[in-house]
Amino acid sequence: MLILSRKIDEKIKIGDDITLTIIEIRGDQVKIGVEAPKNVKVFRQEVFNAIQTENKAASKIPNVSGIDAITKMLSK
Repeated sequence: MLILSRKIDEKIKIGDDITLTIIEIRGDQVKIGVEAPKNVKVFRQEVFNAIQTENKAASKIPNVSGIDAITKMLSK
């Protein structure tokens, strides 16, 4: 992990297209501005984790035994 010190209004560049700007520092909270292309998704870690959890839950195959029984009855 790279650790950098920055002051208000100082920036960090990530690649050619992403810029982080320190907007405000108040106590133990830092406000950061993110400039990135629209095709780059930017999430807070807790939001990203929630999205991943929801995606995993949605991708699980439900129990379809009832559907299979109906399909067999209709095909007779």
